[in-house]
Amino acid sequence: MATENLENGPGKITYKTLNVEYHKYKTTLTQKYLQRQPWSKKDIKKITAFIPGLIVKVYVKKGDRVKAGDKLVTLEAMKMKNELLAPVDGKIKELYVKEGNKVAKQQIIVELE
Repeated sequence: MATENLENGPGKITYKTLNVEYHKYKTTLTQKYLQRQPWSKKDIKKITAFIPGLIVKVYVKKGDRVKAGDKLVTLEAMKMKNELLAPVDGKIKELYVKEGNKVAKQQIIVELE
């Protein structure tokens, strides 16, 4: 991505040149876009809440061995009970919640070894 500064009145406008399928476009970028978090691959051994909610049931404890598909916790959100399952075989490295805890979106609930 190339950068070009142009004087336009009292301030400077910074244009970025984007190449998309052999076409060049000049554009400005918003502060929100410039401050975005870079994409990173999700760690499947860290099970997170996909929606804010309440932990109503915990089926495992630290040190337990689980197989892919085993129930880990039940998360209640919007009057629905969602069972979070182990994505892979492993051992519970850490359990970050207990029954009755409220969790935020993307909060880590269980970590596998």
